[in-house]
Amino acid sequence: MVQNNDTIWFNKSLSVADLSGVTPDTMGQHLGMEFVDVGPASLKMRMPVDNRTHQPYGLLHGGASCALAETVGSVASFLVIDSTKQVCVGLEINANHVRGVRSGFVTATATPLHLGATTHVWDIKINDDNGKLVCVSRLTVAILNRNSKG
Repeated sequence: MVQNNDTIWFNKSLSVADLSGVTPDTMGQHLGMEFVDVGPASLKMRMPVDNRTHQPYGLLHGGASCALAETVGSVASFLVIDSTKQVCVGLEINANHVRGVRSGFVTATATPLHLGATTHVWDIKINDDNGKLVCVSRLTVAILNRNSKG
């Protein structure tokens, strides 16, 4: 999709530092999510596996994985569009939880499968501190014009 180090981002010089103000007063902040990397066609975010993100057996909660996947994918869509003219809203998310995690961090990497005029589809892989796959998710985002009455 991206060739010759072209970037998919609306702001062609986007950096992790530019994302510092994206999650205040949100679920992402509450769960300790933080952006860790911006590539030409990928966005990475990590989240601690701790009491905020555990389920009763002491494992990473599947809902926390979905929250991480939706956050990184939704922000990625926001970073692709011209936010003065468009908004993006989630349409559908699915997730396959393939490995349990009890502690440390998990890192989600969002890469686009489709960046259309009205929808974006993101492939999101969540890995543990050892690089092992924990969850694979797909997020579909609707791209709406700000002046639409959607």
